[in-house]
Amino acid sequence: MEKVNIQYFLDEVASNSPAPGGGSVSALAGAIGTALISMVANLTLGKKKFKDEEPLMKEILENATRAQKELVKLMEEDTAAFNEVANVFKMPKDTEEQKEKRKHAMQEALRHATMVPFTTMEKAVYVLTLYEKALGHTNPATNSDFGVGILCLVTALKGAWLNVKINLDGIDDKSFVQTYERKSKELLDKGTAIAEKIYNEIVTSFSN
Repeated sequence: MEKVNIQYFLDEVASNSPAPGGGSVSALAGAIGTALISMVANLTLGKKKFKDEEPLMKEILENATRAQKELVKLMEEDTAAFNEVANVFKMPKDTEEQKEKRKHAMQEALRHATMVPFTTMEKAVYVLTLYEKALGHTNPATNSDFGVGILCLVTALKGAWLNVKINLDGIDDKSFVQTYERKSKELLDKGTAIAEKIYNEIVTSFSN
């Protein structure tokens, strides 16, 4: 996959274009948080003191590398999903048939625009479980990086949740809305609980 030019991305976010926006930024925050657990694993590997942790660190590194690529892809997918919604507004609506076609297209576009940040939430929670698994097994010199990674993933999780919510507001299918309201809230609660537990432990480690 082509590498993301960070300065170009920031300039695009800062411009008057509505996309990339909060959804893509949430995915980027998740990718950064994922990169940090990879860094922590790499700085634990190869150290005699942590020889027994090598199998776990290699497992975490492999899973985090894959998740990071997926989150970068979600950055692009979120922008594309927004553009799909924007393109529907350009569809003609002069006849009843055109109006019906436009309405159907909008509902499909909003469903897709919901699923992209929902997937970002899933990835963020998954990476938080990698942090949970790594807690207490990594080089303590990386504890501040560990904590920053957690904060990035919380941003990804909560930011993506906001994007799920705003897209659900425009969807007529009550069953779909109720399902993803529930599923997204479950992810939010699960990820937030993991993050708070780990972050508190990291903070406590500095006072010992």
